[in-house]
Amino acid sequence: MPVPHSQLLDGRRALVTGAASGIGRAVAEHFLAAGATVVLADRDAAVKGVAEDLGASKGLVFDATSERQVQDAVGSLDGVDVLVTSHGILTQSPLAEMPTETWQQTLDVDLTSVFLLNRSVLPGMLGQGRGRIINVASQLGIKGGESLAHYAAAKAGVIAMTKSLALEVSSRGVLVNAIAPGPIETPLVDGIDEDWKAAKRLELPLGRFGVPDEVAPTAVLLASDPGGNLYVGQVLGPNSGDVMP
Repeated sequence: MPVPHSQLLDGRRALVTGAASGIGRAVAEHFLAAGATVVLADRDAAVKGVAEDLGASKGLVFDATSERQVQDAVGSLDGVDVLVTSHGILTQSPLAEMPTETWQQTLDVDLTSVFLLNRSVLPGMLGQGRGRIINVASQLGIKGGESLAHYAAAKAGVIAMTKSLALEVSSRGVLVNAIAPGPIETPLVDGIDEDWKAAKRLELPLGRFGVPDEVAPTAVLLASDPGGNLYVGQVLGPNSGDVMP
């Protein structure tokens, strides 16, 4: 018998990063509606209020680029069955003019922190013989983007790491996949140049950017049983048609 949507994630303990706003908040809300116990995490202290508003288990404030803070945060939880890494930063700069600090900061926040979080939850997941890791990448990690080489490189790294980790741990019950959204109306995208956004909309077969609630159901699918059971190292693309693999 099909499982009702409200019970898809019953009993699952989820940790969702970047959950103070945007895709992370939407994922947390959809996970809660599907019956999961959800911990929201963000470097923005506003995540505590968001967690309270949504009726989540708790809101954690930490810097995901800090190995110690990631270890302490994950260690403070009573296990993690589902990890969703949906935090990140997005800036613009032509490569020829890009400061090394801008490049490094983007790699630290958008790639290295994802590695730290994945690594921190793995011992518990492998020990219990089950788990789901869902890394939020970007379609720009597949196709690149003008003045976004640093962001595209970081997201391409997330995709490659996701596939590699999936090969390592799927036989032990931990399924690792990525979501690569197209442009989504979030605070992350708000700071991008309006001319870039206007040109981007013209490229999209749908002719519009998505909204977080159109991405979150993909995370529910990947986290669910049996819906997500056959996804291993996949990159799912709610992207308005920007990339068609």
